[in-house]
Amino acid sequence: MADINSKNVKLAAYLEQQIPGFAGPLSLGKFPGGQSNPTYLITAASGQYVLRSKPRGELLASAHAVDREFRVLQALVDTDVPVAKAYHLCEDDSVFGSMFYVMSYEAGRTFWDPALTDIARDQRRPILEQQVRALAALHNVDVEAVGLSDYGRPGNYYERQISRWTKQYRAAETEPLPAMEELIQWLPENVPVDDGNVSLIHGDYRLDNLIYHPTEPRIIAVLDWELSTLGDPLADIAYFCMCLRLPKIYSLQGLAGKNLEQLGLPNEKEIVALYCALRGIEGIDNWLFYLAFSYFRIASICQGVYSRAQSGNASDSTAASRANAAPQLAGMAVTLLLDGNEL
Repeated sequence: MADINSKNVKLAAYLEQQIPGFAGPLSLGKFPGGQSNPTYLITAASGQYVLRSKPRGELLASAHAVDREFRVLQALVDTDVPVAKAYHLCEDDSVFGSMFYVMSYEAGRTFWDPALTDIARDQRRPILEQQVRALAALHNVDVEAVGLSDYGRPGNYYERQISRWTKQYRAAETEPLPAMEELIQWLPENVPVDDGNVSLIHGDYRLDNLIYHPTEPRIIAVLDWELSTLGDPLADIAYFCMCLRLPKIYSLQGLAGKNLEQLGLPNEKEIVALYCALRGIEGIDNWLFYLAFSYFRIASICQGVYSRAQSGNASDSTAASRANAAPQLAGMAVTLLLDGNEL
């Protein structure tokens, strides 16, 4: 306890020097989830804040980029994309044990179950529609105007992403997964022709990474920008829809097997149609590729979480239970490709 208190005193003294108006003492409470980057609620004399840090220990190259998250929050502050206020980035590991940043605490609602059964039926569709609207607003951001034109490399987005997540998967591989091997072969051979459309993309755009107003179906903050980059915006809308397709896979929970009409929720075709209308595009070809890519990428991420749990570096005590997540997700992608049902 004394060690924790001394660390909190050190952190408070540091933040008092870096954030105008910040005043200690402070206490830290870890948020649930946060499989990748540990996230804490700071309760200080001056109010509440959120601290998000890299995990400690040996990490995969290019992962857990909290500095990139901080840059995006700063860039989006005056856009139509709702974000928390970024206060300070600390790159000195001696302060907290790893790189971290501090942002505003946005009091609101986080929905973990996209069925929204705890919400009145007439509020459910507006909640998911607002999720689509915020995503379209993100993809409509002028990256040059907000200073993010160098935030990612131009062109060949899927080739680079497939290569990256294949390497990440290989680095975290614990046993052979046949479905992952099939995707590693199929995806590079079926990349759609690059249409040159580049946007700022979130990379992990799902319901539990959003904070909604306490009483209104309105998003007040989009969280978890670790995987954000410049790339094809269709990757984000496909990932959003992929998440809604899932059964409950540990911390991932979708709408598989649910009666959407009975729940008062939009179906996938309605979601994609709304997104296309907001973006001014006619439709999305090669939908199966984008979905399969989404399954592959999240499977690679889950494998990384499981691998870190095996080595003791995961930020959540339940991470070891993800042993079956990667094979399950990859298997769903292969089944999807075999079924061959487009929008």
